[in-house]
Amino acid sequence: MAMQFAKLSGVEKAAILLLCLGEDATTKVFEELNDNEVRAITRVMVGIEHVPADVATEVINNYKKTQMEYAGIFVQGGDFVRNAIANASDHDRAEALIDQITVGNETRPLETISMMQPRMVAGLLESEHPQTIALILSTQKSDHTGRILSYLPEDLRADVMFRVGKIDKVSPEVIAQIEDALQREIGVVVSKDQKQLGGVDKVVEILGRLDKGADKSILIHIEDVDPEMAEEIRRKMFTFEDLLALDGRALQQILREVNNDSLTLALKTASEEIKGKIFANISKRAAEMIQEDLEAMGPVRLSEVESMQQTIVKIAMKLEEDGQLVIPGRGGQGDVLV
Repeated sequence: MAMQFAKLSGVEKAAILLLCLGEDATTKVFEELNDNEVRAITRVMVGIEHVPADVATEVINNYKKTQMEYAGIFVQGGDFVRNAIANASDHDRAEALIDQITVGNETRPLETISMMQPRMVAGLLESEHPQTIALILSTQKSDHTGRILSYLPEDLRADVMFRVGKIDKVSPEVIAQIEDALQREIGVVVSKDQKQLGGVDKVVEILGRLDKGADKSILIHIEDVDPEMAEEIRRKMFTFEDLLALDGRALQQILREVNNDSLTLALKTASEEIKGKIFANISKRAAEMIQEDLEAMGPVRLSEVESMQQTIVKIAMKLEEDGQLVIPGRGGQGDVLV
């Protein structure tokens, strides 16, 4: 996807600006930033291979505009306050005040978890209640959560993923309790004003990053507890439009299990890309017949079309379970058929 200025985050704009300014300027800027800020910016930098000229221009102009808006005196407010309080004559009161103002300004446990080795996080969380583990992992990036899960016992993985799927909005009070517990484990001061989300979409992201077979095992366990959630997860993990990612041989295997009438109905709302892909993998005569039927087809219920599309998706997933094809992006991306 082309880089667009409007969709850039602040960190991404900073990374692009520094790339434009050059290595010497970047070195001087990094000297003024803390380690977490440098890590965030450099993570973005290493993923950039090309910056379009128009984006570079907009980033630089945005920086100039911001510089004008925030012109003035910049100070290290925290250091200023600490020094001012520390110079007071009442040392006991000064220490108490400094302790109060520093609470909430250090690294949060949930942020610390994101920078820890997955094996260490698993060891830290393994003895916690599955609901607590689910809440913590729902705040992490999906790839990090996937790696953490790989070090947890198999039955615990499934329970945790089921609970992640059930999470909606979490109150600041619950997050505060979790961070208080983590504070005792990893020894950092915390802030208590976060809200985090889990839900089925989070589970789908995480399962998509697990090794081949691990997602299947977790889904089986979730299905025993909540078949509707398991079905929703499966629908979101692989859709009818995702057939585009399959190679010709895999797609032909699926289409051999589908008759022309069913395929015609499924293609009623399909994109031109998926239609073209499917027509290229069936006989010319069959493609012509389906195209004619689509043109002649009157209005049909959207639910009927989606149901037929899901039926074809289930065929694809069943063939994958039987080891007859590999669906890209569903774990085991490095696997090949021989």
